Amino acid sequence: MKLPKINEHPKGWNSEFSHQRKLNSYKIEVNWYEEFSTIVDKRCRIPQGLKTLQSQNEWLIVMEDLATAGFESIVNKANKIHLQSCLSWLANFHARFIGTQCDMLWETGTYWHLDTRPDELAVLEDKELKESAKDIDAVLKKSKYQTIVHGDAKLANFCFSSDGTQCAAVDFQYVGHGCAMKDVAYFMSSAVEANESTKMQEWILDTYFSALNEALDYYQPKLDANDVEKEWRSLFAISWADFHRFVKGWSPNHYKINDYSESLTKSALDDLKSKQL
Repeated sequence: MKLPKINEHPKGWNSEFSHQRKLNSYKIEVNWYEEFSTIVDKRCRIPQGLKTLQSQNEWLIVMEDLATAGFESIVNKANKIHLQSCLSWLANFHARFIGTQCDMLWETGTYWHLDTRPDELAVLEDKELKESAKDIDAVLKKSKYQTIVHGDAKLANFCFSSDGTQCAAVDFQYVGHGCAMKDVAYFMSSAVEANESTKMQEWILDTYFSALNEALDYYQPKLDANDVEKEWRSLFAISWADFHRFVKGWSPNHYKINDYSESLTKSALDDLKSKQL
């Protein structure tokens, strides 16, 4: 990958701050493939990192070809088999890394993390969401069960087996510490149509937590799976609001700003207010 020039952002976010964030993201991905790709097992499959090289203007990551490993399919519209496969991947990934700390990854994962998006916050016109941004971030950071999040877990970053029952994930530029629900909320926003979201929300969460309970039994048998689920399920709406805050500042006419997102964010903000009283 060639390091980007400062004036190459497609939506015009061309500040030195945003440029440095992008440069950091490439370094994080190199770190990921150097240090982590060999310890992630088939329950949350990723390409194996084979070699990394760094020069002044370019970083090179040589990795396994997932297509030859049986993950040859990419989908634009997911059915429930694809959704279940991805949610299982996320559940196993999150269970695997609960409690993991590593200074070679983002201190707080996801590409929309508040501390890395001051420009987008500054222009956010939703006053209530803007004023609540730091409180939302604080709630997520105080989650008892911190893990490693993928950070960009959209449908396009999953490759599937021909029948869709197995998947592998790519693109680890924003992998880092955080609340697992950030990945789940973001994945749902990328894979479920807005007009289906209200109907699908409980299915998405139930499917994820069913897989998580099994994954915790495998990776973290000493943890209370019910307690993990209770905390994380309660943070789904606030995680959605965290991403919604970014989208509304970054691209005010984006298709993800819809009735479902607005309603779920309002619910999260109302809940946040009630706990502050």
